[in-house]
Amino acid sequence: MDAIRNRRSIRRFIEKEIPREAVEQLKESLIWAPSAGNLQARKFYFVFKPLVKKEIARACFNQSFVAQAPLLVIACVDFDKISPYGKRGRELYAVLDVAASIQNLLLAAHSLGLGTCWVAAFDEENVRAILNAPSHLKPVSIIPVGFPAEKPSPPKRRSTNEVCEEIL
Repeated sequence: MDAIRNRRSIRRFIEKEIPREAVEQLKESLIWAPSAGNLQARKFYFVFKPLVKKEIARACFNQSFVAQAPLLVIACVDFDKISPYGKRGRELYAVLDVAASIQNLLLAAHSLGLGTCWVAAFDEENVRAILNAPSHLKPVSIIPVGFPAEKPSPPKRRSTNEVCEEIL
C-alpha cells in the first residue's frame, strides 16, 4: 500500500543513468502483468537514444519533460496477438493488458527509487513512424522513467465511499 499511496507522476528528472539491473527489473515487471487468455498482446519499446527521445517529445505535443527522462518506455497493443478475441479484444482486452503492465512498471519503478509519468497525449501515427513499428502494433502510452528531481504533494482523492459501492 505504501508504493500505491506514495507513487507520483514525475515530470522533472535528474541527469543520471538508470542502472542496467533496474532496467531489467522494469522489463520483468511488464511481462508478469495479467493478460486476457494469457495472450500477452503487448510490446514495449525501451528508448534511451537522445535524438529519438526528442522526436517522441515533439510527437507528445511538445511536452519537453518527456525527452529529459533517461528512458522512455513506449507501450503498444499487439493486434495480431489479440485477434482470437475479435473486436472486443482489439478495442478493450489488449488495452487493459497494456494498462496492467504499465501499472506494474510504475510501481516497480517507484520501488527502485525511480520516477515515472503515464503519458497518453501524443500523435500515435507519428510515434509509430519514429519507432518504425509495424502496423499491427498500436502505441497507447509513453512512460518517461528516471530519478526524480521533484517530490510532488499527494493529489486529492475522492473517498472510498464515493467511488466504491457494496452490494450485499
